[in-house]
Amino acid sequence: MSLYTITGAQLAFGHVALLDHADFSLEAGERVGLIGRNGAGKSSLLKIVADLTKPDDGLVTRQQNLTTVYVPQEPEFDTDDTVFEAVAAGLAHARSLLDEYDVVANQLADEPEGAEHDALMDRMNTLQSSLDSVDAWNWSTRVATTLQQIGLNGEARVGSLSGGMQKRVALARALVVQPDVLLLDEPTNHLDFEGIRWLEDLLVSLRAGLFFITHDRAFLDRVATRIVDLDRGRLLSYPGNFSAYQTRKAQQLEIEQVEAAKFDKLLAQEEVWIRKGVEARRTRSVGRIARLVEMRNQRAERRNVQGNVRLDVGQGEKSGKIVAELTDVTKRYGSRTVVDNFTVTVMRGDKIGFVGPNGAGKTTLLKMILAELAPDEGTVRVGTNLQVAYFDQMRAQLDLEKSLADTISPGSEWVEVNGQKKHVMSYLGDFLFAPERARSPVKSLSGGERNRLLLARLFARPANVLVLDEPTNDLDIPTLELLEELLTEYDGTVLLVSHDRAFLDNVATSVIASEGGGKWREYVGGFTDWQIQRDRSQQMALEAQKEANKDAGKDTAPAKDTAARNTQQRAAKLSFKEQRELEALPPKIAELEAEQKTIGAQLEDGSVFAKDPQEGTRLTERYAAIDEELLLALERWDELENRRK
Repeated sequence: MSLYTITGAQLAFGHVALLDHADFSLEAGERVGLIGRNGAGKSSLLKIVADLTKPDDGLVTRQQNLTTVYVPQEPEFDTDDTVFEAVAAGLAHARSLLDEYDVVANQLADEPEGAEHDALMDRMNTLQSSLDSVDAWNWSTRVATTLQQIGLNGEARVGSLSGGMQKRVALARALVVQPDVLLLDEPTNHLDFEGIRWLEDLLVSLRAGLFFITHDRAFLDRVATRIVDLDRGRLLSYPGNFSAYQTRKAQQLEIEQVEAAKFDKLLAQEEVWIRKGVEARRTRSVGRIARLVEMRNQRAERRNVQGNVRLDVGQGEKSGKIVAELTDVTKRYGSRTVVDNFTVTVMRGDKIGFVGPNGAGKTTLLKMILAELAPDEGTVRVGTNLQVAYFDQMRAQLDLEKSLADTISPGSEWVEVNGQKKHVMSYLGDFLFAPERARSPVKSLSGGERNRLLLARLFARPANVLVLDEPTNDLDIPTLELLEELLTEYDGTVLLVSHDRAFLDNVATSVIASEGGGKWREYVGGFTDWQIQRDRSQQMALEAQKEANKDAGKDTAPAKDTAARNTQQRAAKLSFKEQRELEALPPKIAELEAEQKTIGAQLEDGSVFAKDPQEGTRLTERYAAIDEELLLALERWDELENRRK
């Protein structure tokens, strides 16, 4: 039985139908990724499932006593709260029941036998049953356990945390409830690569049903067991992850085009027939005329492929061959070194991705390359004839009170791109802004629409260096793919900061990565290439260190007293039983890891939930149980190994 079902849902915003007789269901253990254009109504659908809003029409059913928790795109906290208090807020209902239970217990102690006493007893029994059902008695332990699992310090103040750590607090506040259904709106926002990887591992191991919105294609590939595409009010379901969706979607579009061509040919023949002369009119059949009317209606209602953004960047004159040259540059903020003795040359046509944790100094390094920030040490040489267009991560360039048209072309109705004049209404249309919205203020736009407007403004300016600081935030997947195509074909230089792994893989020709402690290093290729090269370098460094330690041990072995050494070895010697246990642990750990890897592959595939939901639930529970078993086995192995040495 489905945890949650929507049948024939309708929801309109003004004259725009966000849901048009839409159907949706969520099975236990499923992880459903919701995709669609900006403004299509994804967040509205998520809020309907969260019971925060209602559809205009349609039937919504959910399992009895279903616990659903919704984590919005930008969670809100009292910044003065500790992390423990913020997470415990997720159990506010359970704590209020517990408080009421204490009040009733005190009243019972003072109330003599009688009708009032009986009423209080009834209330206490009801409260006890409710407290048992939500496991409220141990709420404090649940909060502490969740904080430990998420890796949070309960004593820290929420206001002192970064955006990424606040996102973790929001997830902890949701997970402490132990929900049956977890709803996430853009969960990867504000998370760096390590945070996204951590979140993927967490969600894959969850037992709860998961319904989430994201434009991160790598995240969808790793987490989703089903993709739901919200397209002009209709919900289209595709089993499997995002890569499987892309394959099936392409096949579906091909079939639709063939069927549409056949239909249009038949309709054209019928239109010719109906317009024939007197002879044809004598032989007309009522049924054939009725079929023609029906075919006209079907053609009018056909859902053609939706138009896409048309991107074209204004190409400036060529810059010099060398765009920037940094030699032994160092930058500090107080006692913290953000860039330490870094050297790099940026050539014309390079497309460089900057990667590293939040706060590592990516934007600082970018500004030094563009000579907007002077280094404390070292030299920066900037190339000739640079025309830089800068995409601002925080959208500070946008005046919220200005209209869209004035934002693109202040004081003029024309914009010039690559030497060709274009009316501002037409140019905005290329970015999917209807003419009637051209005079609307920027503040009326959604986050994704504001990013589209920023791209429209950016690409209207002639430039030979594009600086893109988190350009992918809030952009829908079709726009992302077109932006990738544009940047790949762009003749100029691209400097790119992004946490979108697929975007970096598809655009970057090299990656400058933070290695910690202010150290930066350039790698050839995209995000995946960087990971492979980084892991290989770390492995080689580890092996070299082991060899060095081994050689040092041979040359400088300390001459200890033999009797003392023998005594120490006897004291640390393991019992026969412990020795056997130690020998058995490595194969046991390997076996558990192999089992977990196999289960992980089955869960990521997602087909098990469609074929056998109970088996999907069992596998999810086993995956989580293996985590516990592995932790215990590794701790025991470490303990015995240390004692043996």
